[in-house]
Amino acid sequence: MKQLPALHPDCVRFLTYLRTIRRYSPHTVRNYQCDLHSLSALLEQSAPADITVAQIRQLTSQLHARNLLPRSIARHLSAWRSFFDWLGESVHMEYNPVTGIKAPRRGKSLPKALSVDEAFRLLDHAAGNNASQTADHAMFELLYSSGLRVSELASLDIHYHHQADYCSLSWIDLSEQMVHITGKGNKTREVPIGSAALTAINTWLTHRPTLLKTDPYPLFLSNRGTRISVRLIQLRLKAYAAQLGIESRVHPHVLRHSFASHLLQSSGDLRAVQELLGHSSIASTQIYTALDFQHLAASYDAAHPRAKRK
Repeated sequence: MKQLPALHPDCVRFLTYLRTIRRYSPHTVRNYQCDLHSLSALLEQSAPADITVAQIRQLTSQLHARNLLPRSIARHLSAWRSFFDWLGESVHMEYNPVTGIKAPRRGKSLPKALSVDEAFRLLDHAAGNNASQTADHAMFELLYSSGLRVSELASLDIHYHHQADYCSLSWIDLSEQMVHITGKGNKTREVPIGSAALTAINTWLTHRPTLLKTDPYPLFLSNRGTRISVRLIQLRLKAYAAQLGIESRVHPHVLRHSFASHLLQSSGDLRAVQELLGHSSIASTQIYTALDFQHLAASYDAAHPRAKRK
């Protein structure tokens, strides 16, 4: 395995700034660290203030030659741009050499969504009698019912807690039939819970005490009695889909996409879908209109007499 270049001291100081001053999550800091390794090799050759746009373009070309995806190259450029913005506050720099450099254009891919029939088959198949099965069924119903991100699902508490040492960020309120979410960027939203999900959650709650150990807060628990992890939710959903022989790769975000697509097909209310998903921009939600058009086109081809080919 090729060894990564050592991090330049300025890069180390920048990561410390992100971790301690900006309070970025460990996961985000690790991503920045990975993206700064390639820049560190350049910083060993030239002083930061002397690095040119041409050098950054050449470095970007090297990433492209390594067959990195456009999204990954864009992430590298974003990290480098942030680094030079930060460095410019303490070191005189005439300009940020990354400004204006763009990653290769990537083709827009539509989010993968299950058909309504596939979603129903998957949710019905997940229903079971033991604690683990009822937890799975409730989690999958809630993902599809409310369009949650998997990290939001894992963070849910059984109800709102506010003690000296703990305060809930996300929780369910069964009396209001609502999920209270703190999502990306610490943005909060409230999403209704569908009747099927409510029934599945209430069934799970009758089994939850058998797994409850030291942590009273989480809504969903692993078999060890700890808050369920994102990875475990992903693995369980993948296993159910494989048992059904669903050909498309099924992960929790597919249920979020399915929620958005099916809701848009039924209501046509793009703004409402945007609010329920927690998108800050309507542009992020508009991609589901393409899925909606695909659904309408398929329905037209199947039903309209002039669409049938001889």
